[in-house]
Amino acid sequence: MQSEPVAVVVGGRAEAVDDDWGRETAVIRLDSGRFGPEALYGLADFSHLEVVYHFDRVPVEKIETGARHPRGNADWPLVGIFAQRGKNRPNRLGVSRCRILKVDGLDVHVEGLDAVDGTPVLDLKPYMAEFGPRGALRQPEWATALMRDYY
Repeated sequence: MQSEPVAVVVGGRAEAVDDDWGRETAVIRLDSGRFGPEALYGLADFSHLEVVYHFDRVPVEKIETGARHPRGNADWPLVGIFAQRGKNRPNRLGVSRCRILKVDGLDVHVEGLDAVDGTPVLDLKPYMAEFGPRGALRQPEWATALMRDYY
């Protein structure tokens, strides 16, 4: 499987710091060699966007395939890489939902994207309520504590 970035993150944070992403603003700039503005027609009618991106700054030797304590916090349980959302994932893929501020040509201005400046973007999808979870949600207490200040 191969994929090419469709866009790149421009602006926002230069480094991946774990918390306070909610007020971050950035631009997702489509690759002008592959896309024209028509690829974004209608996107501004949505309030939120799902972004699939590549954690390109995670070195291969840092990839996790087993279990670890989230954020290295020994007070939290040892959990498998697929039971957490850390960046050191086997395929180094990130998924984020953020608010669309505006669409301008090839640029999507967003707020709350937890990807850093220069991050390759693999796909964009408008967020639709019907794709949200059905039924009651459940998550462990450590996950709620971890996310308390994330956004």
